[in-house]
Amino acid sequence: MRLISKFSLVAVSALAVAACSDTAVEPVHVVGSSTVFPFAKVVAENAALNNAGMTGPLIESNGSGGGIKQFCAGVGNDTPDIANASRRMKASEFATCQENGVTDVIEIQVGLDGIAFASAQGGITMNLTPEIVYKALAKAPFGGEQTAETWADVDPSLPAEPILVYGPPSTSGTRDALKELVLEAGCKTNPEMQALKESDEDRYDQVCTEVRGDGKFVDQGENDNLIVQKIGGNDKAVGVFGYSYLEENADKVQGLPMNGSDPTYENISSFAYPGARPLYMYVKKQHIGQIPGLDVFLAEWAKSWDKDGPLAKIGLVASPDDVRAENVKKTTEFMTLTADDLK
Repeated sequence: MRLISKFSLVAVSALAVAACSDTAVEPVHVVGSSTVFPFAKVVAENAALNNAGMTGPLIESNGSGGGIKQFCAGVGNDTPDIANASRRMKASEFATCQENGVTDVIEIQVGLDGIAFASAQGGITMNLTPEIVYKALAKAPFGGEQTAETWADVDPSLPAEPILVYGPPSTSGTRDALKELVLEAGCKTNPEMQALKESDEDRYDQVCTEVRGDGKFVDQGENDNLIVQKIGGNDKAVGVFGYSYLEENADKVQGLPMNGSDPTYENISSFAYPGARPLYMYVKKQHIGQIPGLDVFLAEWAKSWDKDGPLAKIGLVASPDDVRAENVKKTTEFMTLTADDLK
């Protein structure tokens, strides 16, 4: 059992702790982003190795949106302690947290990642731009009919090969970032779209971010390794996933440049690559001191995300120095998020 009451989160008495001491303690429970998952897994393993007697945290991958939904469902032993996310929590999600009693949320930026476009080693190569990606993948590019069957239909300089892109599902933070950082950026190259945003924002969102559903874009679920496998077996296919998966599978796949910049550590850290984005975890302050090992797990994160740390070795791009310093403080001082912070 976990040493926390679903109904009372103020304190757990020493007597109650002692009474449970002979019972197996459930581990810190983490849900959310498939992109953050491999980093959280390494931190969890190191936390357990470096702290004798600690039960290894349970890390689950069910997407940023799904993880935050679970996280915000309430407090107590049947709810997660942490939600990983490859995009920032939405104001509406924060409001749901508050309504459900998750009143003290700590937001920690753990590092940077990039939405990498890739193909198999020796496979199709292209210099992409947000506009090219948008025209290829939008359901109704600039409000018109989607007729592109090949990359050359989008831009004559590209290969006359069928468009086939394997990517993340709608519940994934990677999909949200794809929409915001790439598709919407490509859509905005048409000045008429800005006018549409001002006159009909819902229609603008639909036109600029809705992905075609005719089989040219294939939702591959929350497991990014499946996307790696799909493009590894088809040299005409393109995959979209977090940079860390590109780094981890460099022997199988190659990054495709965007605006002339390759998806590399340096280009992501400088934001030269258009798909660069911050990664987050959201922590229930109400569970700190109640869930054994939660504070230790946060401290292990702060020891792991430097430029020469263990997470950099598996593809995490370190945040700028001042951002890292600010987030180290959050792992010890537990400052909480406000609605105004999300505006």
